[in-house]
Amino acid sequence: MENQGLAMTTLLILEGNPSELVSKGMSDAIPFVSSFTALDPSIRLSLANPYADAISEEEIAAVDGVVFTGSGTEWAADAPEAEPQRVAMRSVFAQGKPVWGSCNGMQVAAVVLGGRVGASPKGAERGMARDVTVTKEGRSHALMAGKGASFASPCTHRDEVQALPEGATLIAGNAHSPVQAFVYEQDGVDFWGVQYHPECGAAEMIQWLSPRGAECAEIVQNFATAETDADAAARLGTSPKELALDERARELRNWLEHVKART
Repeated sequence: MENQGLAMTTLLILEGNPSELVSKGMSDAIPFVSSFTALDPSIRLSLANPYADAISEEEIAAVDGVVFTGSGTEWAADAPEAEPQRVAMRSVFAQGKPVWGSCNGMQVAAVVLGGRVGASPKGAERGMARDVTVTKEGRSHALMAGKGASFASPCTHRDEVQALPEGATLIAGNAHSPVQAFVYEQDGVDFWGVQYHPECGAAEMIQWLSPRGAECAEIVQNFATAETDADAAARLGTSPKELALDERARELRNWLEHVKART
């Protein structure tokens, strides 16, 4: 699948779900297509799935940046079943490409770089990651350019990064998950990642959370109007302005500018 626009910048989006989940409508790549296309209509996007086919060196060499998406699998980023994702991550790092990771994508990077992941002792964080606080280092990093000192962002995750890789920089965290964003920029690796989902608007969150039934019914109900209803947004811990693309996806815009600067 490819956007055939005339483009200077090409991104490879690597799906975090096996083909059997994608065939059931569980694609974590599609929200990135929507958001990146809205942020820059001229961008060229290619999609691939490490669970279906190994990513070749040629595929990586042909693009300017690589995105590792979230995942709806039952296994964690350090599980044997996730090895295809880790292999792809190592291959991309070996070529020094700028890499973005959301949720599971960040967790895969943490494992590959020597960190540790695990199920949050506080349970799943669903709906919005609330009161995400930018660290001192984060305030001066391009990833958070234009973000407030504290914010909320769409999220749904069971696992989290529980130990950062040596040499990583913590960019943001909250009371639920101390690692909500980190970067790793040494030894030829150029990685920016977040635990939340800046690529997802209310529609995507409704699609992802509705199958959970009663567990997320109230969250889904609030997302249905939160982009225009301040009261519904407040119940989620956010605001319509914060859910709008320009604010919600600011981190993605910042990363895209970073990729372009390296092209």
